[in-house]
Amino acid sequence: MISIGAYNKLKVKKSSDFGLFMDGGDQEILLPKRYVPAGAKPGDELEVFLYHDSENRLTATTERPKGIVGDIVNLKAVDATEQGAFLDWGLAKDLFVPKSQQLTRMHKGQEYLVKIYLDNLSGRIAATEKIDPYLSNEQLTVKEMDPVDLIIYRRTDLGYVVIINQLHTGLLHFNEVFRPVDIGDRLQGFVKKIKEENRIDVVAGQPGYKKVEDETGRILQLLQENNGYLPYHDKSDPEEIYAFFGMSKKTFKMVTGALYKQQKIAFTKTGIQLLEKD
Repeated sequence: MISIGAYNKLKVKKSSDFGLFMDGGDQEILLPKRYVPAGAKPGDELEVFLYHDSENRLTATTERPKGIVGDIVNLKAVDATEQGAFLDWGLAKDLFVPKSQQLTRMHKGQEYLVKIYLDNLSGRIAATEKIDPYLSNEQLTVKEMDPVDLIIYRRTDLGYVVIINQLHTGLLHFNEVFRPVDIGDRLQGFVKKIKEENRIDVVAGQPGYKKVEDETGRILQLLQENNGYLPYHDKSDPEEIYAFFGMSKKTFKMVTGALYKQQKIAFTKTGIQLLEKD
């Protein structure tokens, strides 16, 4: 069975002047010549992405689109008509968003967060802005402290609603955001708390001392690059700390505290000092 809108491992059935014909079971699927890997020949197995070309022919490509069926991605509109809009998803044929699947009319040049789906009637790949029906917190696949993939979905009075692992929704509170973010941005984070009715609070970055372990090396390197001294301490402005170190003040204090306990740095009145090794 082949899967349209996904990667398939198919055998090369035969070659022609147009490219290679892949074995699609009850049909042969052309891999156009411009996408054929060097040296590929009949009998080889290749990983290809399957979609319909501009003439509605099932086609294979070795190019990798920005998303496959089931993915939620942020894409730019390259054209808009009365029937719908066309998004750049990295393939020769643009991804179509029917007018009925738009929340507001799309405009050329703007980016939109969409879910890629396979239209049951036409069998073609399309996209929709109406993502909510595909998200649910009724049966969670995550638990507290689990690392998760996050997509910024929309802004609220408390923070940002995020899409968790392309399945659930959660809230990233404003006081947990330490850099500018936009709708569609992707972040790594973890589940901080699961509340009543499966409401999820998330945090960007890594939990606890795992984060500390990853950041200690950065601070030590910065100290070495700055003659062993940096003018930042627990009274420094959080925005200044984030601008220089790329971490929150809370994380900065945890990391420097760990380095102090390891006797690798000393605290001074104006900053932190790298200690020389004996």
